[in-house]
Amino acid sequence: MAKHGKRLRQAYEGLDPSAAIDLAEAVSMIKDRAKAKFDETVEVAMNLGVDPRHADQMVRGVVSLPHGTGKTVRVAVFAKGDKADEAKAAGADIVGAEDLMAEIQGGTINFDRCIASPDMMGVVGRLGKILGPRGLMPNPKLGTVTPNVADAIKAAKAGQVQFRVEKAGIIHGGVGRVSFSDDQLMDNIRAFVDAIIKAKPTGAKGTYVRKIAISSTMGPGLRVSVSSVATPV
Repeated sequence: MAKHGKRLRQAYEGLDPSAAIDLAEAVSMIKDRAKAKFDETVEVAMNLGVDPRHADQMVRGVVSLPHGTGKTVRVAVFAKGDKADEAKAAGADIVGAEDLMAEIQGGTINFDRCIASPDMMGVVGRLGKILGPRGLMPNPKLGTVTPNVADAIKAAKAGQVQFRVEKAGIIHGGVGRVSFSDDQLMDNIRAFVDAIIKAKPTGAKGTYVRKIAISSTMGPGLRVSVSSVATPV
């Protein structure tokens, strides 16, 4: 059994990880116990009543957080001609076509989000086995395959978060930093949870949102009362 380090043991002192507490209290406690020497990320984890092995129970989407994520997002764009110029003007970190494909095939992936204009999908499609497992494959449903590359870049830079449920019905995402105010974190958490609820698939049966927990990068995880975040479904 893995042993917790001294810092994490201290962070858990006086806590009951199994008790569901109010969101405001949980956010305050997470911030108080974030003792790392860097600005830790605050993450939300949700246990959903779905089995993503079935297509009608897949939960996937994107949400723009009202206060951003606090993270600098590097964006790569597959585009040519005027669209490439548009992407550069909008602040894309990497812009290319076949040359960018070759870099990725060679193992160089130094970006957090990948966007493509529709005409480039013939090139991007060859990278499915590389970008897919990393959650970086451009997808029209997520707004990352679009003729409006400038808008997609700005949304990604402004704090747009993609989410996708994992095999065990768990979905998670970073929603800010411990340096954010309590209100900013609560706004972001509620926006994230609301997006998950709106993405409820047709095949979901019974209780959809079973558990919600929040944590910081190096801190403890705290279970949050679902009713303090959103209306239970």
